[in-house]
Amino acid sequence: MKAEEVRQELSALAAIFCGPNEWEMLSCSETDGAVFRIHTTAEGLVGEDVPLELAFHLPVGYPSCLPRISVTSEHLTRAQCVTAKEKLLGEARKLVSEPMVHELVLWIQQNLRHVLSQPETASSHEKCTLPESATGDDGPWMTLLRLDHMRARTKYVKAVEKWASELRLTGRLMFMGKLILILLQGDRSNIKEYLILQKTSKVDVDSSGKKCKEKMISVLSETKVQTEHKRFLAFEVKEYSTLEELQKELGAAGLGELFSECVLGLVK
Repeated sequence: MKAEEVRQELSALAAIFCGPNEWEMLSCSETDGAVFRIHTTAEGLVGEDVPLELAFHLPVGYPSCLPRISVTSEHLTRAQCVTAKEKLLGEARKLVSEPMVHELVLWIQQNLRHVLSQPETASSHEKCTLPESATGDDGPWMTLLRLDHMRARTKYVKAVEKWASELRLTGRLMFMGKLILILLQGDRSNIKEYLILQKTSKVDVDSSGKKCKEKMISVLSETKVQTEHKRFLAFEVKEYSTLEELQKELGAAGLGELFSECVLGLVK
C-alpha cells in the first residue's frame, strides 16, 4: 500500500463525510489494509432518497488493486445491492492506481436510479457466491451460515459440534457480539444433510423456554473450496471480541473476499 497516499485519502474522506454517522472507521492495519463504512443517500427511481451503507476494504496493494466493496440498504433488495456493488466495481476498474473512493461514492449517488431501472442480472441472485472454478459437486464445498440467536447456547453448541463430527465437516462456529456464523467445509451432500438437521431438530428454546426448531438460519454463501482457501482440519468454536479479529481469521484462511462480501454488511 502506498501508505501515505492512503492515509491522505482516508483523512480527506473523513473530512468530506463529516455529518453525524456518515463515516465509520472499522479497522486499519499495515497487514490487512483499511476497512471503513460510509453512510449516505442516493436518488432512487422516483426521486426519493435511498439510504446506502457502503463498506470499503482497501487491501494492502490499493490503489494498484481494487477495493472490496459491500452495498447494503434497507430500501433495496439483496439482488439490487449486489447489482449496485457490481456496477461500482466496474467503475473502480477504470480508476485503478488513483484514489477512487470519493469518486465511487459520487458515482453511485448520481447513478443509483439508472442501476435500479435496469432489469436485474442473472448473476444477482440472493446468495453471495464466490466464483466457482468448475461446476459439479466433486471436491470439498464450503458454506457460510448465519444464526439469528442462540438462547440455549450450551446445548445448541453441543448439537452443532456433534453434527459436524458425524458428517465429517470441518470449520468454525463463530461468535462476535450478537453475530453468530457457522462456516462448514466438506462433502456437499453432508453439508445439505447438516442443514436439514439444523432446521428440523429442536436445538433451541423460544422466548417462553419451550424447545423449538431453528427457523432463523440464513445461507450467506455456498461455493466449492478453491485452491486459495485453507482447509480447516477440525471444527472449532471461536469467540471474537472485534471485527478485526474475525477478519484476520478469515483472511488467514484465504477467505478475505467472503468476509468483505458476506460478513461486513451484517455488522451494524
